[in-house]
Amino acid sequence: MITIIDYGMGNLKSVYNALRYLNIECEITNSKEKIEGAKKIILPGVGAFKDAIENLKVRDLDKLIIKKAEEGIPILGICLGMQLLFDKSYEGGEYEGLSLIKGEIRKLDNSALEEEKIKIPHIGWNNLRIKKVSPILKDINENDFVYFVHSYYGVVKSKEDLIGDTIYGNNKIAAVVGNNNVFGTQFHPEKSGEVGLKILKNFGEMI
Repeated sequence: MITIIDYGMGNLKSVYNALRYLNIECEITNSKEKIEGAKKIILPGVGAFKDAIENLKVRDLDKLIIKKAEEGIPILGICLGMQLLFDKSYEGGEYEGLSLIKGEIRKLDNSALEEEKIKIPHIGWNNLRIKKVSPILKDINENDFVYFVHSYYGVVKSKEDLIGDTIYGNNKIAAVVGNNNVFGTQFHPEKSGEVGLKILKNFGEMI
């Protein structure tokens, strides 16, 4: 059973539908009791970091997620959910995250030469550059394409936490991060076709 945390933000149904397509048992909930008993957790997210972390805190879910991570429960953050795993974000100010991945969230930079300027947000398909072996990327190949929608990106403090990245303009984006049982994808695996489904399947098979 994968518990998808509903904290008032995120494309919950698309993640749920992708898991059900894979015949992976899952549920969407904001119940602290159910999250307390979760065997695996997905933290999705679409929107602003400030609103997301406040929604978690007002429900006391921030402490619960950290507790489950410390217990060794596999956790996967998707897009904004991945960013929440970091120490802090500079989106619209400076806000503390869950500190499960050491690093920070910064705005994408398009200050290159005029002819090289990129559009923000970064929307569309981009290739994965695999930096280290990880169970989350089992059967995923170098330069496989996945789907991104974001204006901010993660910068990891330790290269040991960087599983895969992608390049957008002059930005080196942490596309897949991991620290022990905690993982994050900046892209949306539920919108990334067969490659994304493989990643969700890999997460579902984790012990």
